[in-house]
Amino acid sequence: MAISTRLGGGEGRRHQPSLLQRHQGRWRNNRFPKLKFSGSRKSFGYVIIILAFIALLPPIFFHFKLRRLHQTQLKKCGWLNDPPLVCAHGGDSINAFPNTMAAYHLALRSKVDCLEIDVSRSKDGVLFALHDRDLQRISGNSTSKVGHLSMKEIKELAVHHQYAQDFHNHTVPTIEDALMLVSSSVRQVILDAKVGPPSYEKGLAKDILAVVERLQCQNCLIWAKSDNLARDVIKLKSNVTVNQLGCFYIMELIVLELIGCLIHG
Repeated sequence: MAISTRLGGGEGRRHQPSLLQRHQGRWRNNRFPKLKFSGSRKSFGYVIIILAFIALLPPIFFHFKLRRLHQTQLKKCGWLNDPPLVCAHGGDSINAFPNTMAAYHLALRSKVDCLEIDVSRSKDGVLFALHDRDLQRISGNSTSKVGHLSMKEIKELAVHHQYAQDFHNHTVPTIEDALMLVSSSVRQVILDAKVGPPSYEKGLAKDILAVVERLQCQNCLIWAKSDNLARDVIKLKSNVTVNQLGCFYIMELIVLELIGCLIHG
């Protein structure tokens, strides 16, 4: 009985942890304590996401803003890649009298892209490169109209200009003469049709188109400020380019767009 009691007591002591073991177990448990911050971690994650979004928002905003601005500039200023033509109104009307052969020669010498020719019809139906305003300057009569003069009377007009001494032909040319000189030397010819008495628009489109087709002027553009004349031209020849806008209005748009592109481009 005594032996079994000692053995049993020994086994009991062998299974009980010693003081050192209990101390080591406590140290292990306290070494890596379990942090219970599940709620705080979630809030911290939200804060990081919000801060990242705030940091990315300005670059994204400015990227699309600049892209939109660039597209607007391309739309407004893209025509600079194909700039407007340099067009001589009535030829070189500074150094020669407008719409004379001298003015056209000087303009061609300056290598212009385009020539504008005023088209008026005489009393007997001949088309001349002449404007009522210029006729009044030549004749000294402020009420003169091209449509009130015959071809003979217009051809007898004496045109003088102090700077155009190199050219002796200062007579007023017919549209046919003017086109024969300039049409093959410029990119565009603008025929600015003037409607006046006595016939006004009647048959004017047909007369202009007859000259254009006879000379095969492929780069002629008919400028019609009269709606009736524009309709007549289109009705007779649908493939001919007709423009109904005023020259000064178009030039104002070009200048305004050019200034805008130079400032913002």
